[in-house]
Amino acid sequence: MSVDLLARFFLWCSIINAGLLIFVFLLIKVAHGWIYSIHGRWFSVTEEQFDQIIYRMMLSYKTGLFIFNLVPYVALRIIM
Repeated sequence: MSVDLLARFFLWCSIINAGLLIFVFLLIKVAHGWIYSIHGRWFSVTEEQFDQIIYRMMLSYKTGLFIFNLVPYVALRIIM
């Protein structure tokens, strides 16, 4: 497996994961009430707790995106 192939792999992983993160953000922004009503019934959380959970989830996902996708991509681009 070549370094170029690995770099392209991490690039596409980054693009797909960033797209998914943006999609979830837009979904929460547009359909917040509907999503909260479903999850509020399932887990009996308040709207503030729901917002905190979503924020933490997106923060964790973004951190993982940087650590496991973007950093390896940049490191591979540096050594190429």
